[in-house]
Amino acid sequence: MSVSHRVVVMALPGVYPFELGIPNRVLGAADGRYELVTCGVGGTSVPTNTDFGITVEHGPEVLAGADTVVIPPFDTDRLSRDLSPAMSAALDTIRPGTRVVSICTGAFVLAAAGWLDGRPATTHWSLTEVFRSWFPKVDLDPDVLFVDDGDLLTSAGAASGVDVCLHLVRSDHGSELANRVARICVVPPWRDGGQAQYIEQPVPQEGREGTAAARAWAMEHLGEPITLNDLAEHAHMSLRTFIRRFNDEVGVSPGRWLIQQRVLRARHLLESTDLPVDEIAGQVGFATGTSLRQHLRAVIGVSPITYRRTFRGATSGVS
Repeated sequence: MSVSHRVVVMALPGVYPFELGIPNRVLGAADGRYELVTCGVGGTSVPTNTDFGITVEHGPEVLAGADTVVIPPFDTDRLSRDLSPAMSAALDTIRPGTRVVSICTGAFVLAAAGWLDGRPATTHWSLTEVFRSWFPKVDLDPDVLFVDDGDLLTSAGAASGVDVCLHLVRSDHGSELANRVARICVVPPWRDGGQAQYIEQPVPQEGREGTAAARAWAMEHLGEPITLNDLAEHAHMSLRTFIRRFNDEVGVSPGRWLIQQRVLRARHLLESTDLPVDEIAGQVGFATGTSLRQHLRAVIGVSPITYRRTFRGATSGVS
């Protein structure tokens, strides 16, 4: 298979080694679909936030040939509301329309460049206050794991870099390959909820049980009608307690989470089977094919037939 998509990962001074390696580990497991190159900005020797440095072979000149650019996080002591001359010059070499992805503090680079003005974005939840004070024009959402705004994607801290890289694979090549990559990397193909589940907060006082059992039950019965009362009963909670606990643990409402799971299951069936849309809708718990079409378009902006053509290359049974 010929490589057609070049990903350039920027190793900035103070970079976190773990996050720097995420794009290579995740995208590098995608059956050769991506060519990965790492570059520095101010030289080949790059200090990290640990007690060792790294050496990269390329400088910022490789950015001009990138299809996707990834900016991993760097030490918070190096955060600034302004770009250094070297960083500004490097970003100027990126071609218009190139997809740019940030992980954690990498969003500060995009914001300092003005690229996020008037656009949705996220970063690590603990940096919300300083980010908003420095970049008030950015529509910051600190509750999500990543934001996909087309050519600009931003993600939260650390492991959310895995989430956004899997999302790139899923968007580019479908959920079947993304799931295979996730298995190779021994990570979940899709994490529920957002950063809300990781923000420090008091432990709920009413009992010790969580909502995991209810979520597991729902995943086994997606094709059936499921009410909030059903979920609350399987969690052995009152409805009010269940909804509050669910939001605390998962970061979204139970209803929104249920729709997300049904859309994900529908996408898998569209990719892996020739089942008609109405039948897929029934299997994942949507009342009609029209309902599935509406939810799929709301989530990914395309119809089932377009999605299937893109990721399966077959349209039999689609209506």
